[in-house]
Amino acid sequence: MKVEFFSFLIAIVMLVGVSCQKRTADQTTLANPDVMHTSVRKLTDVMVHDIFSPPVASRVYAYSTIAAYEALLPGYPNYQSLAGQLKNLKDIPKPTPGQEYCYPLASLRAFLTVGRTLTFSGDKIDEFEPLVYQKYKDAGLDEEVYDRSMAYGEAIGKKILEWANQDGYREIRGHRYTVVTTEPGKWQPTPPAYMDAIEPYWYKIRPFALDSCSQFKPAVPSKFDVSKGSDFYKETMQVYDAGKNLTTEQKTIASFWDCNPFVMHNTGHVMYATKKISPGGHWINIAAVASKKANADFMKSVETYALVSIAVADGFISCWDEKYRSGRIRPETVINTYIDKDWVPLLQTPPFPEYPSGHSVISTAAAVTLTSLFGENFAYTDSTEVVFGLLPRKFTSFHQAAEEASISRLYGGIHYMPAITNGQTEGRLVGELVVSKIKTRKADTKAEQVAVAK
Repeated sequence: MKVEFFSFLIAIVMLVGVSCQKRTADQTTLANPDVMHTSVRKLTDVMVHDIFSPPVASRVYAYSTIAAYEALLPGYPNYQSLAGQLKNLKDIPKPTPGQEYCYPLASLRAFLTVGRTLTFSGDKIDEFEPLVYQKYKDAGLDEEVYDRSMAYGEAIGKKILEWANQDGYREIRGHRYTVVTTEPGKWQPTPPAYMDAIEPYWYKIRPFALDSCSQFKPAVPSKFDVSKGSDFYKETMQVYDAGKNLTTEQKTIASFWDCNPFVMHNTGHVMYATKKISPGGHWINIAAVASKKANADFMKSVETYALVSIAVADGFISCWDEKYRSGRIRPETVINTYIDKDWVPLLQTPPFPEYPSGHSVISTAAAVTLTSLFGENFAYTDSTEVVFGLLPRKFTSFHQAAEEASISRLYGGIHYMPAITNGQTEGRLVGELVVSKIKTRKADTKAEQVAVAK
């Protein structure tokens, strides 16, 4: 009996001891990048709801993903800070030595802190955040580590917001672009809404990696001349003829890459709008697709988002600088005035000058950046537009996708070919600068990045 009693007592003591131990956190859950992919998608959805213009959306992506990167960085010793590499970014808060942190949680906190502040519908992120953080509590993260990680992520987010507040964005709010010239060849508002041109002073925004907005100024476009035989007339007729003879595949391509955040519709006396993802948002989603296919870990996924966002943001700054210097007239205006008053492009003409093609610039810049991370022949299926009722498309490389995105603007009837080809050159230079100048890995080279991706 004594032996049985003591055996029973020992069992009780062991059971109590186990129940009093802290539950070990599920490390797989803590470092799962899917929660970051979901958070980026949420930010995209909020920006679609808020109808952010393409340049403004690119700014939000850039600051949010940079914050995520910097907050995650201390947990990955082979990576290095973007401070000192991006314009005026310095003095990033550091974690307290000797203290334990959950850096993926800090990264999410930083990302959502910045995203909430830079968008209008912050309440939608407020509703989303608790669901994200609950995953870490459910995974068994120690309460003190949880609180410390949240505080660190918020500190990073506030630092990035301070930096963002100095980029000139506030100073250019509310400035309208008023057409004050009747000079032939200059941009005029286009149907159906005849909106003012958006973001005419975007060139004043501080770049991220570029030395200046005009660092990669494209070639001067053809002289405006509607006489038959002129270069400009030939370029215009190319748009006109393409629009009248589109194949089913060309129409599909144009629609897939439309990415117009605000499309106006007229039905009788009623006018309404539909919302879609921005061009930059489309490439951010491609970054997510690539990261998931490559089974990229949390750090590689955040690195990808940050670098692609920087390339896209600087691409828009570079592109918009030339748009308002050239003030190029859109094909729709020229064709309706001089060739065919009833001609309508397949896609609705965006409300800003024509040259160069923003899709060509930012798609090429993003493709160069993604190629540096995942390799030349990275095949994938792009399902970005499925939520907007379009079928997914397959690509053998990021460059193939960028080529298709670029030529889609000719099929859509909204760009002349020089805006596309020269825009691709400009985008390639922007992308190559980001890849060569911004080093995320210690002792990093482009070859090493691709090797890591493989």
